[in-house]
Amino acid sequence: MNDKASTSKQDQIGREVELEATNMAHGGIAVARLEGRVVFVPDTIPGERVLARITEQKKSFLRAETLSVIEASEHRQPHVWEAASLERTPAKRAGGADYGHITPQHQRALKAFVIADSLKRMAGIEREVEVEKVAGPDDGTGWRTRVRLHVGERGNLGPMASRSNKVVYVPDLPLATPGVQETAPLREEFSPSVGTVDVIEPSGAGGARLIIGEQSPSTITEIVGDREFVLDDNGFWQVHRSAATVLTEAVQSAIDAERFDAKAANLDLYGGVGLLAAAVGDRFGSGVRITSVESDERATEHASENLADWLGASAVTGKVEHWVRSLADWSPNEKARLAAATVILDPPRAGAGKQVVDALAAVGPAQLVYVACDPVAFARDTALLAEHGYQLGSLRAFDLFPNTHHVETVGTFRRA
Repeated sequence: MNDKASTSKQDQIGREVELEATNMAHGGIAVARLEGRVVFVPDTIPGERVLARITEQKKSFLRAETLSVIEASEHRQPHVWEAASLERTPAKRAGGADYGHITPQHQRALKAFVIADSLKRMAGIEREVEVEKVAGPDDGTGWRTRVRLHVGERGNLGPMASRSNKVVYVPDLPLATPGVQETAPLREEFSPSVGTVDVIEPSGAGGARLIIGEQSPSTITEIVGDREFVLDDNGFWQVHRSAATVLTEAVQSAIDAERFDAKAANLDLYGGVGLLAAAVGDRFGSGVRITSVESDERATEHASENLADWLGASAVTGKVEHWVRSLADWSPNEKARLAAATVILDPPRAGAGKQVVDALAAVGPAQLVYVACDPVAFARDTALLAEHGYQLGSLRAFDLFPNTHHVETVGTFRRA
């Protein structure tokens, strides 16, 4: 009996079915149902009927790939990147533009839904969310200042296929800035040992450049307003050409000035090269004391240089989840300065997590400003903060990744 049931379930793989998408899940994948079971299916839009092929089966759900559209949504548009469109077979569709078949306004509506749904399910918060458009072409192209390409087995260069580790050929990179598009060596061949080729276009002098494989880093300059930031060309920087400016202004406006104390032990966690610490300093003046904590030693070195305008600013190297443990050992006077502090968090996609939230809540900072690139991780951490009495106040969301499912949010937290 069990063997027959197992065989029957395995027979689902490769089956072609009609599906009606009813919802959008985090990750850019629509949700449908087949014979009572959840099916995750990409390249479609809630409200559409598509022909799909089952590709994976788990105990509680199935995965499928869209083959064609039977009944199209009014929000469907010709894909902004032909290489990622339904005109290609699923195995050859480029990854990195999973919302490119959706009109830009509806993309933002779907992202707002995912943020609101995550907050409701994980934190019990019902909140209307609007995702703000960021300056750039209306079709959401031309914004990527950084693109990673992979070298295939035969030396071909391109992105990975969607949800795959197979390198596919693409003739263009429409999400990239013009400089990145012109510089990308899409028609050249490389030794497979190279592995990756990064194409970047810093906003400082020098134009677009290549980083081939594991070559030694060189220093570049990014410009935000009137300020320059020095970093390694292979180091982290926001991908959208306007993102650093948008997030600087969003963090500055999110801080409650009445709760801000320039002499407190203010923190910038996951600080990178000091972008958001500088945002705090620029708003509140040269007397600001703030410590930026970052695990990458080279980034910390650059942060020290980039924060030199503020005598009270410093940058330390350490994994945030380990460094925050030391807060419990600070002296009573230092803990009093922590209790008056403003904390900026800009964690990676996995979020801050319980260990960091618990350690921060134990010293009770006056306010936290949380910059998140993953709505599910943000909602989870919102629930963790609520357990310590920190309530979500203002919330803004920005479409810093057009034609993809990614979205950036900035939320404020303080105790009542």
